[in-house]
Amino acid sequence: MLHEYRDLISELKGKDAHFDKLFERHNELDDQIKNAEQGDIPSLSDIEISSLKKEKLYLKDKIKEYLENYKK
Repeated sequence: MLHEYRDLISELKGKDAHFDKLFERHNELDDQIKNAEQGDIPSLSDIEISSLKKEKLYLKDKIKEYLENYKK
């Protein structure tokens, strides 16, 4: 995710609580989606998985925006 910001992400992790929350939630959603698609969480419907993906994409956009603004 956002490979062009790898160094900045490493710098912010553990130092910026807001960034940590965004990043952790994004990773949690990524794990949930992977597990659901592999059948490890069979109780999630396609609509629920789609909702998780939308939230994950929203968070990715927020993280990117945060990183772009941090550089300024």
